[in-house]
Amino acid sequence: MRCRRIRVAQSRTAPGRRHASRRIPTACPPMRVSRCARSGHRSCSRCSRVPVVSTMYADAASAAASCTSPVPGGCAASGGPPIRTTASTTTSSSRMARSTASFTIAARGSGSPTACMTDAIAPYVELRCHSAFSFLQGASLPEDLVHRAAALGYDAIAIVDRDGVYGAPRAFAAARAAGVRALVGADVTIAGGRVYLLVEDRRGYRNLCRLLTTGKLRAPKGECRLGFDDLEEYAAGLVALATGGPDGILSDDPSSANHRVDGSSTVNHRLDARAADRRVDARAADLRAAEPRATLDRLRALFGGGRLYVEIGRHYEREEADRTRRLVDLARATGLPLVATNDVRHATPSERQLLDVLTCVGAKTTLDGAGRRLLRNAERHLKAPAEMAALFRDLPEAVRSTRRIAERCAFTLADLGYRFPVFPLPPGETPSGHLRALVEAGARDRYRTITPRIRAQLEHELTVIARLDLAGYFLIVWEIVDFCRRRGILVQGRGSAANSAVCYALGITAVDPVGMDLLFERFLSEERGEWPDIDLDLPSGDRRETVIQHVYERYGTRGAAMTANVITYRGRSAVREVGKTLGLGLDHVDRLAKLLAAFEFRDERDDVPHQLRAAGLDPAAPRIRLLVEIVRRLQGLPRHLGQHSGGIIMAAGRLDDVVPLEPAAMPGRVVVQWDKDDCADLGLIKIDLLGLGMMAVLEDAIPLVREHEGVTIDLAHLPPDDPDVYAMLQRADTIGVFQVESRAQMATLPRMKPARFYDLVVEVAIIRPGPIVGQMVHPYLNRRAGREPVTYPHPALEPILERTLGVPLFQEQLLRIAMTVAGFSGGEAEELRRAMSFKRSVERMSAIETKLRAGMAANGITGATAEAVVRSITSFALYGFPESHSASFALLAYASAYLKVHHPAAFVCALLNNWPMGFYHPATLVKDAERHGVRVLPIDVTRSRWLCTIEDGAVRIGLRYVSGLREDTATRLGTVRAAAPFTSLGDLVHRAALRPDERLRLARAGACAAFGDRRRDVLWQVAGLERDSQSLFATTTAGVATSHDAATMTTSRPAHVAAPTTSPLPPMSALEETLADYTSTGLTTGVHVLQHLRPRLRAAGVLSSTELRAVPNGRWVRVAGHVIVRQRPGTAKGMLFVTLEDEKGTCNAVVTPDVFHAHR
Repeated sequence: MRCRRIRVAQSRTAPGRRHASRRIPTACPPMRVSRCARSGHRSCSRCSRVPVVSTMYADAASAAASCTSPVPGGCAASGGPPIRTTASTTTSSSRMARSTASFTIAARGSGSPTACMTDAIAPYVELRCHSAFSFLQGASLPEDLVHRAAALGYDAIAIVDRDGVYGAPRAFAAARAAGVRALVGADVTIAGGRVYLLVEDRRGYRNLCRLLTTGKLRAPKGECRLGFDDLEEYAAGLVALATGGPDGILSDDPSSANHRVDGSSTVNHRLDARAADRRVDARAADLRAAEPRATLDRLRALFGGGRLYVEIGRHYEREEADRTRRLVDLARATGLPLVATNDVRHATPSERQLLDVLTCVGAKTTLDGAGRRLLRNAERHLKAPAEMAALFRDLPEAVRSTRRIAERCAFTLADLGYRFPVFPLPPGETPSGHLRALVEAGARDRYRTITPRIRAQLEHELTVIARLDLAGYFLIVWEIVDFCRRRGILVQGRGSAANSAVCYALGITAVDPVGMDLLFERFLSEERGEWPDIDLDLPSGDRRETVIQHVYERYGTRGAAMTANVITYRGRSAVREVGKTLGLGLDHVDRLAKLLAAFEFRDERDDVPHQLRAAGLDPAAPRIRLLVEIVRRLQGLPRHLGQHSGGIIMAAGRLDDVVPLEPAAMPGRVVVQWDKDDCADLGLIKIDLLGLGMMAVLEDAIPLVREHEGVTIDLAHLPPDDPDVYAMLQRADTIGVFQVESRAQMATLPRMKPARFYDLVVEVAIIRPGPIVGQMVHPYLNRRAGREPVTYPHPALEPILERTLGVPLFQEQLLRIAMTVAGFSGGEAEELRRAMSFKRSVERMSAIETKLRAGMAANGITGATAEAVVRSITSFALYGFPESHSASFALLAYASAYLKVHHPAAFVCALLNNWPMGFYHPATLVKDAERHGVRVLPIDVTRSRWLCTIEDGAVRIGLRYVSGLREDTATRLGTVRAAAPFTSLGDLVHRAALRPDERLRLARAGACAAFGDRRRDVLWQVAGLERDSQSLFATTTAGVATSHDAATMTTSRPAHVAAPTTSPLPPMSALEETLADYTSTGLTTGVHVLQHLRPRLRAAGVLSSTELRAVPNGRWVRVAGHVIVRQRPGTAKGMLFVTLEDEKGTCNAVVTPDVFHAHR
């Protein structure tokens, strides 16, 4: 007896859950319906129809997955009712049993399914997995899907993220490690519907990348617009799965047609084509609803019968059976093969909750209000191959198709075929020869006299570069640096590139690696097997953008692109998103974000309930408990794709043959779909063009010094050991000085007492996680002060550690230690450092540590000495800082300190013009400048420009600091003022055509004081002008211009100003004016706010920052100040460090964890 009808009954569910559908075969006699002893699912003993109970968030799905018996009368692994079609009869149960007889499912652990293969190859391959890189449409990272697939017995799996291959590199790396093959593909939006494209070969991958690039670059960020004509151009080498789901290209639901289907390439016309697109969309919806076969015929014309499949899935949804029946009929009628998939959105059923939250985030709704936006059940998880084979046992050809496609799609990311651009050379020259000529010329200029040691180092490096065929890479970086020099743009290489004498000779870096005895292998070696990494620091802002656009112009917008930056859910963002999704009030969400963000949800499970109670929240409340759990799972998942701070990828030919490109948020830029780590793992070469605020400060300050002081400064030839500079550093008078202005640096400088450049190199490096965690700071400072003897773990290490007093501080020292005591080559030593880096592998660590011990034993170093060496290396390698990087930064630190000592006005003016940067707010920078004898003048509409300027040796604050004032307003004001000076407030308002809000902002900031009126009187006049402008009889003679008059009148003045000039309110007090300065500009050029309060503070026994110096250690004191810096580093065990500022200076305070929690 056949089960021809399905009656849907509603099962009882827990409060707050969706009702689950329970399918009962009504045509079967009651005695024929039995329940599986393992899963509890009902099935008909005669026809083996398997109705499945699926409840939201329940563990039923995992229980169902544990049973796959295809025997009549048993539970058939969530098989669901087989679909009867008009083209074929239903497969018999015995035939279904044969099709899956080679597989069984064994429970492992907590009942999770694990495939036990008796044949070598699984019959089913999952071809439709959306990872979290489908952004809000998947809940598992690609590597988690791959690991789950390996555990379930898959030998291949396809990640098809929405309109991109964002997760492909991670899937490839995980698959290679797990012995699984990661198929490459994408879920592509074509004419408003979705098609799943899988890559057969390199040609197909190139076409997929170009197709995605085309759709992305013609659409706004985050969208993809493609038509059938685009698909026709790029169909070769691709296998297409056409689906009829709600948003599939074969859908007959008119509401799912969001874009045109006529295939016209005119979709790239944006604003002027929107109305036409909407009409075409409506026509397309009618077409798809009436005749989905037309779409399939068009796809068949593009792909042929061998590369086009009709995709079906079974997820026990009410409308799915009819849809699948129509798709099967359509496939039979057109002669196209079927293929089964599970439309995987998460690796395990337990991640269903997280997927629902992501869905709500994308829809900007709550779980309570999401309705049908949420998936009906948790069936879209990765299921075992045998379970999927049993699910489609009536359509075995759909299962066999998955294997056929997987075998056809042989491409992996190992076959990218990436090539770096070829540098254009003069006729008859080779890259190595041209590089050698440039290095020779540069070395003579840099070194003047090339000693044998310098010559040997250059020869060694050039030989390695030639063997690795990297000459073209160095030439391309040199060309960028040469462009900067020709344009007068300050540029300096940093990082491990400063270990290279070739880079120094080419002018890429500014640190002499031979003079500093730096190790080239830290930068490049034959054993490393990867490209070098050169970072170029450029002035932040427009100058850096000029360099980036030069690269685009030279290599083309399809030949160069920025690397992406994957923005993940962290801290506050995760709490806020989940809180809104759960429907919590904004006050609760803000409270929770501030409370929970500090924990970052790592190993803080015991503390969170306590903190929740302390905040007045019930940790046992269901929504609070759910929020904490979901946020834990959400941490680290991708939120959206951003842009890396400066990494740029270049390729020979078209970069979109290697990776899809898409528009960046910033106009004129494009980004690749992979981040810097993905690019590095796949061998794509990145050059970092980084914007550094201090570079911009130096570039701005030098012309100011030349213009206003008549002094020309050459940063390359500053006095090397200026005593005034080191005296300032020893006083920790370093606000605004690059790299040494933090609270921790200020606390260390008086103890370090730097007196030469290498001391500054150490100072830059010592306040880092490595020396702090490795407990290197205090031993070094004690040895430097003579309080502790200088010792070495082994006499052979003295030459390596002598400069740092026996304490390893730099990564280069670690490499030399391994080379000296264990006989490692430079490349092997670098491999040691990388093995102990932040991506530590236990196996890799163990293998290389064994090699290290063996090498030491061969050199006679054993026992306690060997253990001391191993301990110093392993404890330091994780956080060590490159000496070359520290030296590059020390150069900038010295230059900024030199300017602060000798040219403070120009220095602070440049700092203020390039803010935000550094540690300190402009208010602190201004007060620090005043303490150093610099006069700072307030904002003045008759004098100030947009940027800060220098007037007679004083710094004039620019209009950019008026809160809310736009730059174009300041430019217009300056243009009008240049024609004739302003004579009154009315004259200013009339000629500059200021809007009411702009007048008010300038008045509040005290920018109109030059007109002779007090601030409150000016505010009163502005209010009067506003009243007059709204009068029925207002004219331009009242001092307010109409929009037409303001645009045409630039030099004429009004006959009179009708507004009242004196406020009936009392004038502002000095304290009120100071507070008004802070609220309207963020700073004050008047007295510090603490100076107004000093009499009351003194009466209460509160000391000033300068008075603290006379107080003996150990005595209790009271201080007060404006908190200008707060730091709570992870290495400080919960301590909070604050810097307080008063009218005399600054002081530091430490807040213990108990005090912090009591007063947070």
